[in-house]
Amino acid sequence: MSNVGPSASAAVPPRHSAEASSNPGPDNEATQTRSWRDVVAAYVGLTKPRVIELLLLTTVPVMFFAQRGIPPLGLVAATVVGGALSAGSASAYNCIYDRDIDEQMRRTRRRALPRHIVSARSALIFATILAIVSTVVLALWVNWLSAVLAVVANAFYVFVYTMVLKRRTTQNIVWGGLAGCFPALIGWTAVTGELAWTPVILFLVVFFWTPPHTWALALRYREDYAGVDVPMLPVVVPAAEVGRQIIFYTVVMVATSLLLWPIADTSLFYPIAATVLGVAFLVEAIRMWQRAKASDVLTDINPMRLFHMSNLYLSLLFVAVALDPLLFG
Repeated sequence: MSNVGPSASAAVPPRHSAEASSNPGPDNEATQTRSWRDVVAAYVGLTKPRVIELLLLTTVPVMFFAQRGIPPLGLVAATVVGGALSAGSASAYNCIYDRDIDEQMRRTRRRALPRHIVSARSALIFATILAIVSTVVLALWVNWLSAVLAVVANAFYVFVYTMVLKRRTTQNIVWGGLAGCFPALIGWTAVTGELAWTPVILFLVVFFWTPPHTWALALRYREDYAGVDVPMLPVVVPAAEVGRQIIFYTVVMVATSLLLWPIADTSLFYPIAATVLGVAFLVEAIRMWQRAKASDVLTDINPMRLFHMSNLYLSLLFVAVALDPLLFG
């Protein structure tokens, strides 16, 4: 696998100036003067804020659970800042490495690097600064174990998922998704300073949640992935098979989530919430599978329903994790 291929625009012959002015694209945009707001927004976009939101959602509730109440707000703030910077750094590195395929995909072609708002060199400096600052923040104001876990997650996402797995195997997101599971461990160690079975269970919940979540999105954009030779599962197998595997991972995810009840000695509130949320997720997964069996047309399958359901499931499940000790501890 090559490191980064040539940009799509480099392979296109120059257009007539009148045509270029009437059809703005990445090359034409590069010649325009950018305001400081455009540049700031571009750098923020490199960090993938929506991904950071999901990662922090699996960090802070675990801190409440580990504390069995409200943790020190300074500790929460330091963990949030350090975790957000670390996740942002990993996302920026990912954008740099994948800029060749991002230029060609509908979902990603408006990112900063494909639009040439930020150079690859500037993005690399930015990502490295974020990585260093995040490590310093976590090491000084949280603890070294949390800092090391954040560095491992960052390195795994960049070197294992982005550079090795993503373009080589249909199991890319299954094992590459391990990086997104670390916030549960970081939230726990931030409070306790040590690992335990409780955060490992939550780590595994996110691990089994990731394939259904990502494959639903990949099913929506399977033509994009196929066009750049990224072998996401929906690209290489029929939609019905994707649905079947999503159901398998969903069942395992729900079963794993219920293990928290006996292992962490929660109240009945948590298993009831986990069961209700899990059943709702499973029902939607089964419905998508049934739609996929009936038709391979994307609009008929409507995978984004499951994608949005997956976001809601993870959000509410971890809210239940935080509320359990607050309400019944």
